[in-house]
Amino acid sequence: MHIVIEGQDATGKDTQAKLLVEYLEKQGKKVVTYSESGTGSNDPFVSAISKLNYGSKQDIDHRTRVMLYLINRYEQWRKIAEPALLNGDVVITTRNWYSTLIYEGYGGGVSRNLITKVHKAVMPEKYFHPDKIVVFTISPETQAKRLGVQPNSSDWDRKDEVWKSKGMSFQEKLNAGYLRIIKDFNLPTLSAEGSIEEIHKDLLKLFEL
Repeated sequence: MHIVIEGQDATGKDTQAKLLVEYLEKQGKKVVTYSESGTGSNDPFVSAISKLNYGSKQDIDHRTRVMLYLINRYEQWRKIAEPALLNGDVVITTRNWYSTLIYEGYGGGVSRNLITKVHKAVMPEKYFHPDKIVVFTISPETQAKRLGVQPNSSDWDRKDEVWKSKGMSFQEKLNAGYLRIIKDFNLPTLSAEGSIEEIHKDLLKLFEL
C-alpha cells in the first residue's frame, strides 16, 4: 500500500507520517517512509541533491530544480518504494510530484505541461496512483504563525531554506496552486488546524485504517 501525504509548508506532514508509521507498525505491518524532497535522507546522493535544492543562497533556475527534485523522486522510488511495495509493505511518502507542479509551476513559473511531461517520461505509471492520498490544508493566518515560530524551535535546522525565505506573498501563490491542484485532480483534503492528536485521528478515519 502506497500512502501520500501532501500539503503546504507548516501543515505537519512529517509529524503525521511518523504517527501513521507507529500506528501501522502496531498493527503488525512493515512500513517504510521518506520525504520525496530528500530532506533527512541517509543516502549521500539524495542528501546532496536535497541540499542543493533547499539552500537559499544557491542560484538555481526553477527548471533546474524541477530536474533535481525529479532525480530524488525517482532514486528514492527505485531504491525504497518499489522494492517495499513488491514485498507487500506499506510505503508512506510526504510530498509527491504535485509539490513540484505547485512550487516550480505555480510558484516558479515553469510550464506545468513541461513538468507533467518529464514526470510522465521518467516515473513509472504505478507511481501516479497511490492507494491513499491526502492534502493537508491550513489558513494563511495559521501558516504565517507556524512559519514564524518554526525557525526558533530547538530542532529547526532548515530556517534558511529557499522556499521559507520568500515570505508570505510567495506562500499565497503556493496556496492558490494547491487549491487548483486539489480541484483539477479531485484530491481529498484534511484540515491541519487542530491538535496533533486530532489530526491523527481524522487521518485514520479518512484513510479507513
